[in-house]
Amino acid sequence: MKKFIKVLLTMSVIFITAACSGNASGNDGYPNKNIEMVAPASPGGGWDLTARSLEKVLTEQELVDENINVVNKPGGGGEVGWKYLKSKDSHSLAVNSSLVLTNNLLEQSELSYEEFTPIATLATEWQALAVPADSPYKTASEFLEATKEDPNSVKIGVGPGLGNDDHLSLVQAASEFGINPADLNFLVYEGGGDVVTALLGGHVDAVTTSLSEVKDQHIAGKLKILAVSSDEPVEDIEDVPTWQDEGVDMVFPHWRGVMGPPDMTEDEIAYWDSKLEEMIQTDQWQQVLENNDWEDFYKNSKETKAFLQEQHDLYQRLVNDSGLLDN
Repeated sequence: MKKFIKVLLTMSVIFITAACSGNASGNDGYPNKNIEMVAPASPGGGWDLTARSLEKVLTEQELVDENINVVNKPGGGGEVGWKYLKSKDSHSLAVNSSLVLTNNLLEQSELSYEEFTPIATLATEWQALAVPADSPYKTASEFLEATKEDPNSVKIGVGPGLGNDDHLSLVQAASEFGINPADLNFLVYEGGGDVVTALLGGHVDAVTTSLSEVKDQHIAGKLKILAVSSDEPVEDIEDVPTWQDEGVDMVFPHWRGVMGPPDMTEDEIAYWDSKLEEMIQTDQWQQVLENNDWEDFYKNSKETKAFLQEQHDLYQRLVNDSGLLDN
């Protein structure tokens, strides 16, 4: 009998040891197959660049043992890629941005951000309000005063459509300044490059766009940035005031992050928290940020969950203020 009990105890120790060693390296062996990094757009552009940068840094820094493959799923302003993600397991992640919120708020998608697993917020660009170099508006405050007096007389270029960050950043600035954003006179162009061309050609009085679209032109003196949506001056253009400097109480990030499919386990989420926290501290990732005029905006999975709720509430208000759902 004593011998039998000793055998049972020995087997128990072996089982417990095996179980612990199985969990030690990676949450029951996760990941245990190739990882997909979904870019919900065609090659080129912000989402694709983010996905490929993640793949490159995670692989070259040997942070993830499994192969990472970037998969492009363009269409519907992210809709096609995010629907694809929803059908996959935890070995697929997707790049996201505020469109995962606004597509739903604008009733263009039934997908909600709450259906996915928040993984991380990675980086941000900032939004800019720019005018021609010889514009009569010397400050953002002067621009808003003129717009408030006669909204229809001031033509504002935006692209590629209403409801995106470029548009809603100025919606927030106008609203904070006491202007009804629905009265603003927006002219819609196909993209950021077309918007800047329209500004330089004198077809619009101002543009609201990503800072990267106008930063070099501002430095060259070909146009003038009146305000940026950051919380402090931006490197290389410290002369440009923030909206807060202009008396408008707002900070508006144009962020990109990563999310997973529904129902990822706590261990799987913790795996990515660990790997991405290591990644953002590498010199290689810092170089990615610098090369693309991105700023570090890292938030882990828990922080990202709270951030998405905060952003959802803000965008819901801005979409309502914009008047887009009244049309």
